[in-house]
Amino acid sequence: MALSLCEQTLFSIDTPIGVISDTHGLLRDDALKALEGCALILHLGDVGNRGILEQLAGLAPLVAVRGNIDRETWCEALPVHRDIVVNGWQLHLVHDIADANAAMTCDAVLFGHSHKPRQQWVEESFGKRRLYFNPGSAGKRRFKLPITAGRLDARKDSLCSGVMHFVLEG
Repeated sequence: MALSLCEQTLFSIDTPIGVISDTHGLLRDDALKALEGCALILHLGDVGNRGILEQLAGLAPLVAVRGNIDRETWCEALPVHRDIVVNGWQLHLVHDIADANAAMTCDAVLFGHSHKPRQQWVEESFGKRRLYFNPGSAGKRRFKLPITAGRLDARKDSLCSGVMHFVLEG
């Protein structure tokens, strides 16, 4: 059975983009609620279970990349990199930032892998600013790192990122 991934590369949307990574086979109810109302969802790898992609695709068009734990047969449909354009903003999706092409011209590099949320604008050598955005990990807790997901707001004149922290009971 084929995955419900969106093959589209050009998007024109009015609502935020949901960004999630490192679910490792666990999709929390809080994460699902946080992604409701998004016009597009991006999963930045280490999915861990194909059912997670099906659930996310039920909320909005889904674009996903493969992470280092995504080794089962169904994962072969996930690319290592994906480049999309949302409202004119060029976004490069990759699981591990070490696999990103630094020479590529894009407005933002969206990545996961470290489980550490990061939102940083960097002045690149070619004179353009680039956003580096990691939504952190929405799945199983690693060490004492927070459980998080992100949102990206791609408006005509601004690109804004945000990280949502989930409070775990117990």
